[in-house]
Amino acid sequence: MSATTTKRFDDDAYLDHCNATVVAVSEAGIELDQTVCYARSGGQAGDTGTLVLADGRVVALIDTIYAEDRTRTRILHVPAPDAPAVQPGDQGEVRIDWARRHKLMRLHTCLHLLGSLIPVPVTGCSISPDSARIDFDLPESTLDKAELTEQLNALIGAKTDVRIDRITPEQLAAQPDLVRTVGAAPPAGTSTIRIIEIPGVDRQPCGGTHVANTGEIGAVTVTKIEKKSRTNRRVVVNFAALA
Repeated sequence: MSATTTKRFDDDAYLDHCNATVVAVSEAGIELDQTVCYARSGGQAGDTGTLVLADGRVVALIDTIYAEDRTRTRILHVPAPDAPAVQPGDQGEVRIDWARRHKLMRLHTCLHLLGSLIPVPVTGCSISPDSARIDFDLPESTLDKAELTEQLNALIGAKTDVRIDRITPEQLAAQPDLVRTVGAAPPAGTSTIRIIEIPGVDRQPCGGTHVANTGEIGAVTVTKIEKKSRTNRRVVVNFAALA
């Protein structure tokens, strides 16, 4: 039985590489003892990158996902179809595609700001390297693209530090309003819950990767507001240069 994967990105989203040992290999992917690769979850895309083995072989990684295992956290690194084979015990260095990750960090943090401007329950989100969207439980919408864009960029321009905190499940239970996403719940058996806080703006449980300061996000544009159902409104945001 392989142990829990150490998630190095939890405490340092700017760490772009680390040494690692292969602990298991399956059709689903390569399991390492520790990783800097964020596994696809919470709407955020999984990291891509490389695993450079000690003998010089390079394994291209095209996705990172969680294994279906309720007993412990296991992260699988999905190799490219033509990647060289690896074996348990192989050692090397796992490195993320930093430019891609940094875009994900910027947009994920941006969605926290956007959520603070629309104080209703969140029903879903999706974050890719060049675009992000968030869905709100909002039967009637008075949202305006230009107004939201202006408000978002004001929050970004305030250059507020983004903090990571941890609380216990009991503390979270005593503060149910911290949970903005409908149906969201911390993983079973978790002793502490990771909290992302943008002081004066947003504070909520989140396992994603974020920038250290809102100013790092850069200019953005709200490009679309869609009615997805009777009670659901979707807001799409892009980097301003891509709008």
